[in-house]
Amino acid sequence: MISHGDRIAVGVSGGKDSQLLLMALSELRKFLPVKFELIGITVALGFESFDVNKLLKFYNNLDEDYHIEDTQISRVVFEVRKEKNPCSLCANMKRGAFYQAAKSLGCNKAAFAHHMDDVIETLIMSLLYEGRIHTFSPVTYLDRRDITLIRPMIYTEEKMVSACVKALGLEAIKSGCPVDGNTKRQNVKELLALLMKENKHLKANLFGAVQRSDIKGWKMKNQGEPL
Repeated sequence: MISHGDRIAVGVSGGKDSQLLLMALSELRKFLPVKFELIGITVALGFESFDVNKLLKFYNNLDEDYHIEDTQISRVVFEVRKEKNPCSLCANMKRGAFYQAAKSLGCNKAAFAHHMDDVIETLIMSLLYEGRIHTFSPVTYLDRRDITLIRPMIYTEEKMVSACVKALGLEAIKSGCPVDGNTKRQNVKELLALLMKENKHLKANLFGAVQRSDIKGWKMKNQGEPL
């Protein structure tokens, strides 16, 4: 995932997972023989309740380079477009702003904090809402952006991420989005939690199915080739 000379833009939404990822990569850089650079990038969506001071405190305590990309995505989604299901448009616009900032800052790679549970939830969402078998992969080259997206925590379960977050005392910085916690992903998360009560191996089975599948980005791993 990481090569010598990489300049990696780490997506920091303000959530605990993304904070942990930047902290982990910052710590890893001290010991890994491969030399690479980091910069945290936050796309500010334009919600008034987003506490930028908490974010600045996090960045300054970590002593890593950072960039805050100010946008009016919230206004476009909720006032101009008035989307009934705003998450998809918001996510697309947010990613676009992030990649544009990353390229302008000289980054050749981007890192997101998706973990194993995110992979499974995305798979279920694709099946239920799109009628296709799809989820994201550990490494993806985005040819239109000429940037490689990596997900260093993709093999880590959410409960392990949560344990690390708790041990480090990280505090989530809320985006201010009015539909936070009331999304399709949250519905799928609750469904999986219910099914896990009947079968504790459910998530492991689903993740194993992804690894054995022909879903783009996973086949290389299946064939034993390095990611």
